[in-house]
Amino acid sequence: MATISIPAGTSALLLDIEGTTTPITFVKDILFPYIREHLEDYLSSHWEEDECKQDVHLLKKQIEEDMKQNRACRVHAVDQTVHTDEEKAIREVVDNVLWQMAADRKSTALKQLQGHMWRSAYASGRIKGEIYQDVIPSIRRWRGQGLKVYIYSSGSVEAQKLLFGYSVEGDVLDLFDGHFDTSIGAKVDGKSYERIAERIGCQPEEITFLTDVTREAKAAEEAGVNVLVVVRPGNMELTDEERAHYNLITSFNQLQLTG
Repeated sequence: MATISIPAGTSALLLDIEGTTTPITFVKDILFPYIREHLEDYLSSHWEEDECKQDVHLLKKQIEEDMKQNRACRVHAVDQTVHTDEEKAIREVVDNVLWQMAADRKSTALKQLQGHMWRSAYASGRIKGEIYQDVIPSIRRWRGQGLKVYIYSSGSVEAQKLLFGYSVEGDVLDLFDGHFDTSIGAKVDGKSYERIAERIGCQPEEITFLTDVTREAKAAEEAGVNVLVVVRPGNMELTDEERAHYNLITSFNQLQLTG
C-alpha cells in the first residue's frame, strides 16, 4: 500500500463521514431504515414535547419554502373523518419526512429530526456507530503530530457526535477539534469550505479534506482546500478522469505527515 504525504503546510484535516470514516452500508442499511421503521411511533410518543414541536415547526417551514420555490413536495391529504387532528398532523409529517428521505434531501429540518431519533437509539444501545478500523489509530497519530482534526458531514452535528460518542470503539469524541454540518453551507458549495477555514482560524490551503464524493472534492478545491479522495468498498465508482485528477487513498494508514 503506497504511502501518500499529507500536503505540506496542512494544519487541519477535515473528514467526511459516510464512505470515508464509516461504511456507506451503516447509513443506508442501519441508520435510515431505523428512521423509516420508528418515525410514526417516535412522533406519537414525543408529540407534546418542546424538542419535537421545534422539529415539526422546522419541517413545516421547509415545506413552505419548497412550495415557494415550486420544488416538488409531498403534500398529503388525510381523511379527517377517520383521524383526529393530531393523527392527521403526524401522518403529514411522516409522509413529508419519508418523501425527503426518498429524494435524498439534505435539509437541516430533516437532519435535525433524524439526529434526535438516533440519539434515543444510540443511548439505549440499539445502535452503535461503525468506524473503519484504520480511522481511530490514524487520527491519534495525526493529532500526536500536531494536526487538528475536524468533521464535515451532511448529517447534523448532533448525529455526528452520536456516531462517534456511541461507536464500536467506544466514545472517541475527544479526538475531534470540531464538527460542521450543512448549517455552514452545502458540501458541494465552495463557499462552505471558505467559511470552515474562517471558523477554524486558518487559510483554506492549510486544510486537507478527505471525502469519497468528487462533487464535494471539486467544491473544496475551488475554495483552495487540499483534497484527497477516499476509495472504500461500496463507494461510488470514479471515472478514469477523476482517478487521474485526484490523489486517492484506500486507507487512512497510507497518509503520512512528512517534514
